[in-house]
Amino acid sequence: MADAGVVLSIDQGTTSTRAILFAADGTALATRQKELPQIFPADGWVEHDPEEIWSATVEVCRGALADAGRAAADVAAIGITNQRETTLLWDRRTGKPVHNAIVWQDRRTAPLCRELAAGGHEATIRARTGLVIDPYFSGTKVAWLLDNVDGARAAAERGELAFGTVDCFLLWRLTGGRVHATDATNASRTLLFNIHTQDWDDELLDLLRVPRSLLPRVQDNAGHFGDTDGDLLGGAVRVMGMAGDQQAALVGQACFAPGMIKSTYGTGCFVVLNTGGAAVESRNRLLTTVGYRLDGRVTYALEGSIFIAGAAVQWLRDGLGLVASAPESEGLARAVEGTNGVYLVPAFTGLGAPYWDPDARGAILGLTRDSGIAHVVRAALEAVCYQTRDLMQAMADDAGAAPTALRVDGGMVGNDWLMQFLADILGLPVDRPVVAETTALGAAYLAGMAADLFGGLDDIAARWRRQRDFHPAMEAGRRDGLYAGWRDAVRRVRGDMAA
Repeated sequence: MADAGVVLSIDQGTTSTRAILFAADGTALATRQKELPQIFPADGWVEHDPEEIWSATVEVCRGALADAGRAAADVAAIGITNQRETTLLWDRRTGKPVHNAIVWQDRRTAPLCRELAAGGHEATIRARTGLVIDPYFSGTKVAWLLDNVDGARAAAERGELAFGTVDCFLLWRLTGGRVHATDATNASRTLLFNIHTQDWDDELLDLLRVPRSLLPRVQDNAGHFGDTDGDLLGGAVRVMGMAGDQQAALVGQACFAPGMIKSTYGTGCFVVLNTGGAAVESRNRLLTTVGYRLDGRVTYALEGSIFIAGAAVQWLRDGLGLVASAPESEGLARAVEGTNGVYLVPAFTGLGAPYWDPDARGAILGLTRDSGIAHVVRAALEAVCYQTRDLMQAMADDAGAAPTALRVDGGMVGNDWLMQFLADILGLPVDRPVVAETTALGAAYLAGMAADLFGGLDDIAARWRRQRDFHPAMEAGRRDGLYAGWRDAVRRVRGDMAA
């Protein structure tokens, strides 16, 4: 990396907005973070206030620059990464959203998804987008907004509204409304984008009644997206990189060779396997998605999405008051030898891959008079590992070979107990990098490549460093017995009480 310039990474996530300023050697010079309030208007509905997202983004960017004693003139590029499928519509003239952002976890469009499936559209959607029909994705959320916000459809037909995921909305605001663009990874999560032609699909747009005029331009992940307004950060700065959070983590983890795999543990858990230039069709209801697109060349990936991971610990803290802070969960998990048969299935917003059951709801099973707080907390952490095994087994089947190691990142991976249990349940080594916040790092790498601060993917791969690895130590019979109990718990949550 060149000596001159730093990279500002904006990481707008589901529960917080973060800005990290990276130095020329990849070291984090300063970090600012602000928690994002969650809005729950109805059962299974999740929203965010777009203005809260915007104000927090400006605040943390300014704060990180101030903490590092840097100015806009020192910033060579900005990289943006984001919670992906969260959907916004806004007025092109005023920039004002017409409704709260509908969050990726939101399940309000489940009836529409059932209609689409019943209409026989699953195969077409799957073939073109690599996705399954599920409320998770942006397309049905856009349709809901157009049909349920007063005047929205008419305004959209007149070309007065713009659609975007959070990256697109932030870019619009950062550039003062001059740029309406997204990147190929975020586009690939909309249910509207053909991942083979790399363009919006007119037939899918017609199916969901989404006007093409709503849609942003789709760019590579590394390139010039636009320049920020000078008054936001004290001077104009180039936005040079953009990727959805899980694809940004794939870059940050330097998983550039086919077969390399990473798993991010934040609000949810997302396992992504690089499949190279081949868009592998899953036999196990995993997602075929764009891993990254550079210089017009697409690298594909298989992904498994778990909706609730760290959010379960947040629920234990905020909903039940069982822990005062997330780190406290590690000590409680260590305090007991096991859960005494307790399983927590965190289907608070349905189940993601490989089940794709939007109607499932969370449950704690196996409670007895001997069950205590530590058992429930440990069961919540164990659930993260069981769900990861669900995905890893599906990926091994799809890819034709089991991975040899798993690279992990995200806020939960600082929990040593959890990482060891993960290795035990998977029967695989788990590698934790020096930089755990690889989502923000990946966005910085993409921006830095476009700004000629990096030599390319080989240069980035050479920078990856392992902080610690965890090797499986659990006896195979116990591992499989615990996992069998999890599978039984999931069957019961999904309604098969006789299982």
